Amino acid sequence: MANGLLTRIEYAVGFAILATIVVLVFMAAVMRFYGYPIIWSVDFAQLLFIWLCFLGANRALRKRVHLGVDLLIRRAGHRTRLWVETVLAAVVVAFLLTLAKVGVDLTLLNKERLFGDSGIPYAFVTISVPVGAVFLALTVLANTREAWKERDTGKLIFTRTDPLPDGGEL
Repeated sequence: MANGLLTRIEYAVGFAILATIVVLVFMAAVMRFYGYPIIWSVDFAQLLFIWLCFLGANRALRKRVHLGVDLLIRRAGHRTRLWVETVLAAVVVAFLLTLAKVGVDLTLLNKERLFGDSGIPYAFVTISVPVGAVFLALTVLANTREAWKERDTGKLIFTRTDPLPDGGEL
């Protein structure tokens, strides 16, 4: 239930961000053509794109559709693959938590800096790193819990073992 609600919210927010980016860039182009450029629009679109990247990465990770190379482990049994992915999950979570810590430090360093000509504090850009890293770490942990809870069904942490629902919609 909660996962379905989270998926719908994440999809709606991602859709809204992408639509806003498209409108901003289109309006900036039109207004520039007529000699009235909207100075802040490109900077704001870039800021939104950074957040959209983290949101999309988290969605792909939760759906287990990130690209992966399984050449060496492909023929191993499910139990072996689950253990290998569990070790990889621990490494990924450690990396993401380190990234979150460094991202917070970077945000604090950039709280006075402005993003381009927009007047938007650069901290709104850099805070996307720790927020995105924490969400990704939580998703890896949730995938790990789910894979071990449903280990008899063949579920893995990073690798999708079942077809995409609804004809492949992410």
